[in-house]
Parts: sequence; C-alpha cells; structure tokens
Amino acid sequence: MLYHLDNPIQNYAWGSKTSLTDLFGIANPNGEPQAEMWMGAHPNGCSTVRDHEESFSLRELIDASPESVLGTRMLNTFGADLPYLLKFLAAAEPLSIQVHPKKSKAAAGFERENTLGIALSAANRNYKDANHKPELVYALTPYLAMNAFRPFADIVTLFEQANCADLAKQVSALKANESSEQLKTFFEFILSREGEEKATLVTQLLDNIDSKGCDANSRLAFDTVKMLSGFYSGDIGLFSPLFLHVIELQPGQAMFLDAETPHAYLRGTGVEIMANSDNVLRAGLTPKHMDVAELVANTRFEPVAFDALLTASVVDGAVQRFPVPVADFSIEVITLTEGYEHRQTVDGAEILLCIEGEAYVNSVEQHRHITASESLFVTAAAGHYIIKGKGKGKVVRISA
Repeated sequence: MLYHLDNPIQNYAWGSKTSLTDLFGIANPNGEPQAEMWMGAHPNGCSTVRDHEESFSLRELIDASPESVLGTRMLNTFGADLPYLLKFLAAAEPLSIQVHPKKSKAAAGFERENTLGIALSAANRNYKDANHKPELVYALTPYLAMNAFRPFADIVTLFEQANCADLAKQVSALKANESSEQLKTFFEFILSREGEEKATLVTQLLDNIDSKGCDANSRLAFDTVKMLSGFYSGDIGLFSPLFLHVIELQPGQAMFLDAETPHAYLRGTGVEIMANSDNVLRAGLTPKHMDVAELVANTRFEPVAFDALLTASVVDGAVQRFPVPVADFSIEVITLTEGYEHRQTVDGAEILLCIEGEAYVNSVEQHRHITASESLFVTAAAGHYIIKGKGKGKVVRISA
C-alpha cells in the first residue's frame, strides 16, 4: 500500500524561517523558525497517513497490522516499530555539540536511569530510550558542520595558536603524548571548567581572535570560533572547532555521523536520516544539561582524517546509494528523467521523499503523485512499485 504522509514541523529556535519556503514553497505564515520536518512514527512527532478521505497516524497504521506494514524481516529485526526517522533539517543557527551513545551503552544507561526513577522529561535525563542514534546528512544547500576529532598534531597546533595561557600546561602534555588517553584528559579538562575559570579561558580564546590562524585551515577554525561566539558567548563549546573538523558539504554530498563521535550542525539545509532514537549527550553550545562524565564515557577519542568525513556514494545508473555501517536505515537518491522507470521490490516499510521536481509512484492498482517536499509511506505488503518522472526530478528512498 502507498500512503501520502503529512509531516509535523518542529519549530526549534535555531531553525530557519525561510529555507523550507525558499526551497519547497512550504508556507510559514507566522514567520516561525522551521527547524525540522519529521517523517516517521516517533512519538514526539508522528506523521499522519492519508488514504483517500481517511487520515490517521502512522503509529496507528503500524499497530493495526505490524507484519503487513513492516514486513517479517523488519519486524523480526527491530520489533513493531519503524527503525528510522527521516527529516528535513534547516539550521539558521548552530545546534549543540552532540555525542550519541552506541547501542549497548544506550540500553544500559536507559535501564539505569529508569531504575533511579529519573523522569523521561527531566532536564537531567541522559537516555530517552534504549537505542543508538547513528545519522547521515545529505546536503540540499551548502551545509556547515563539525564532525570527529582532528589529528593530534593539528589539535596541538591550533591550541598553540589560540595562545590560552591557562591551557599551556595541558597543551604541552598533549604535545608530549599524542594519544587517545591524553586527548580524553585534555577534552575533559576543558569541558569541566566552570565559573571564573571558564570565563577566563573563553576570554583568552577570543582575545585578538582575528589575528589567530597562520594558514587557511587554521583560519577557518578560528573564524568558526568567532562565528559561534555570536550565538553562544561565554560557552565552553567555543573551543570545539580546535578539536573537531570544520567541513562544509556542498549540495549532493553526504556525511555519516557515527556513535561516540562529537559533531554539530552549524548552518544549512539537508535531508537527515537516523535510527529512531532521541539519545543525545551534549558537549557545549547549549544552555541544556551537560553531563561531562557520561559524555566522556561515551566518546571515542580517535582522530579521523578529513578526507574520510564524506560518505562516498555508489552509483548504479540513476540510483546513487550512500553505504552506511548500520542496519537501521539505508538511503538512495534516485534521479528521474522523462521516460525513465525505476522498478523496486519491497520487503519492508519504506519512505519516498521527493526533493526535486515531481514523481509518479505506481503499485498494483494504486497511483500516487508527489512533488518536491512531499513524501509517501510504502508498506511491505505493496510488494513492488514503479517510480516515473515527468521531466527532471529526484526522490530519496529510505529503507532498512
């Protein structure tokens, strides 16, 4: 079965007031920040399915017949729930620096906080569910982000150029011992500073910021610090561009964000696909709860080469696939042209999201039409479908 989806928009303060309107013509009569549009069955923002004159939540559709909707394989692997959540994400301001726990630690942490009686809605709650939250972002506009630790030597060089007197001892220790354990100690030291100590460090970082950086790469890091300070003055997360790679994805590029890896989205609009989880441990650029000990326990202090950040695609004709090392979701971008037909077999629930032009989707006796920003939910019972274009178009296909 094919169902049109009506999807909730999350009006988080960091969201863009114009991007979804400019890209897709999505109305915003009240001029609110339209941060995310959610496509899935998450309880904090469940899609509604439409079938002729009827409409009901996607959650209700799944609960009514889990096997026919999700398929036997998906049901046996993930239980009676959709294993992924698809989003448009439109950031006008930086999001918090985040780390997502791996699955085993998420399950243990969720059980522990339940045993302690910490309410799911509590501000100091770290684990909202027992799942991991790997993500992939596919850029629709230039998309500025931070992701993964820089090589040890690069971190040392940037902190030397930052010339923070109160960090001289810690920088020297990392330079003398470029190891994961020493990076962990350094990272935890900075994030643990409070009160006057924190204020002094941030002042030293920002002092004469325009003169810091001796080449293009380091200049970008300090420019990012300066930009972030306009949104989060005094936040210890302003040091993050010295630890983490700063990268700007171009439209059509994608990046995977793995468990235990610090990252932050800073500006831009993209399609984001993730495991169905809300587990976030924060590392700065936020007024929200930060549990430094839990954060550090769930962070992998291993450098990643800049060239490894982008996810290389595999192209097969009109289909561009972005391989990911998790089973919770897969993502393909299908380019449609006049006369082209994409034939797809189905054994699990899927979401089709049109991001450019229009698409016609046919399955047995059902015929659906979607234009840019519109989406369809495909049940396992559909068995197969055909996507056709009328002129040029692009469709994102999400499955698991």
